[in-house]
Amino acid sequence: MSETILEVHGLTMDFGGVRALNNLDLDVRSGEIAALIGPNGAGKTTFFNCLTGLYLPTKGDIFLYRRDKDKKISLKGLKPNKVTEHGLARTFQNIRLFPMMTVLENVMIGRHCRTKAFVIGAFFRGPRTRREEEEIIEMSHRILEKVGLSRFENDFAMNLPYGAQRRLEIARALATEPVLLLLDEPAAGMNPYETIELVNLIQEIATDGQSILLIEHDMKLVMSLSDRIFVMDYGKKIAQGRPEEIRLNPAVITAYLGEEVDA
Repeated sequence: MSETILEVHGLTMDFGGVRALNNLDLDVRSGEIAALIGPNGAGKTTFFNCLTGLYLPTKGDIFLYRRDKDKKISLKGLKPNKVTEHGLARTFQNIRLFPMMTVLENVMIGRHCRTKAFVIGAFFRGPRTRREEEEIIEMSHRILEKVGLSRFENDFAMNLPYGAQRRLEIARALATEPVLLLLDEPAAGMNPYETIELVNLIQEIATDGQSILLIEHDMKLVMSLSDRIFVMDYGKKIAQGRPEEIRLNPAVITAYLGEEVDA
């Protein structure tokens, strides 16, 4: 069995009198594609926001296991940039690119958390800084080739087709060298052809050993990609298991259809 790289215990998030997450437990294993699904308002994006430091959970624990550093890191209470440095990278429901920067520059920005030059090095541009810049550019080229965007590298991000903008967000996240890649509704707004391209890309990324946790409403995509699926409703986890188990789970069917199903 693969080792656990993300461990969440009792995660709770209150907004005033509203409980968006209620004692949520979840884990992600090394090398797997895990999916988090549920009706609108179930708390899925709130969960991602807690993981990545945008929200401070009311209570609970979030641990990331870094095999390369041989230690367990608590992510709770860390700022988003520190979470990224430790190995969690994400995309968003609504695309968040730098529209007036080129495709290549958008990916290069993703390397910021791994650079060592800082202000003095950038100002004096010594050999070490120039070498680091060259390495960043080279790596960004490789990532753009992987996601199929090499031909657009000098175009402004705002001029890309919608599906290509989605892939560029994934490319920028990959540039941070994440232990775990979080994808928040990556297929949202895509046409069928773009969705097929996305599925192929996610499978290719996973083949390289990248661990992935995705939120998605496209059930065909979720069932075809996922090793395990977690289901949320009203801030609680109501089910987890393999796709074939989730497909027939009465609690899941009730959450989506709003009706009781005979077990």
